[in-house]
Amino acid sequence: MIHLIKLCVGVKTVDELIAHRDFLRETGRGRSDGLHVHRTRMTPKRKEELLVGGSIYWVMGGKISARQRIVDLADATDHEGKSCCDIVMDSEIFRTVPRPKRPFQGWRYLKPEDAPNDISQNDDEDLPPELAAELDALGLL
Repeated sequence: MIHLIKLCVGVKTVDELIAHRDFLRETGRGRSDGLHVHRTRMTPKRKEELLVGGSIYWVMGGKISARQRIVDLADATDHEGKSCCDIVMDSEIFRTVPRPKRPFQGWRYLKPEDAPNDISQNDDEDLPPELAAELDALGLL
């Protein structure tokens, strides 16, 4: 299994990402099956590894902050007729322990052992993200 990591351009928080996805769904601009899609120019070569439990980890405001499970990688064609790839994701967005990440272009593979842990729903309410990041750095989370 392998993951992807990608900048979530124009979105600074997980709440903004959730609101944007809700807006797309409510206005009929999203998929009718509730899945989310991110279009990218390059198709990942490690498709089989991504589809057995891989996620896309979103970098927002300089930190890895959330992830979504990848359910498919579909060949697509953009508005200029160029081939591209649709990364199809489950609608559930998991908050992760914030981890600093410098800007980069495109997407990158992310090894499971390098991926930040999820923050459970209960932890998210009781534990500030900064404290969760410090505990993660100490190996306590």
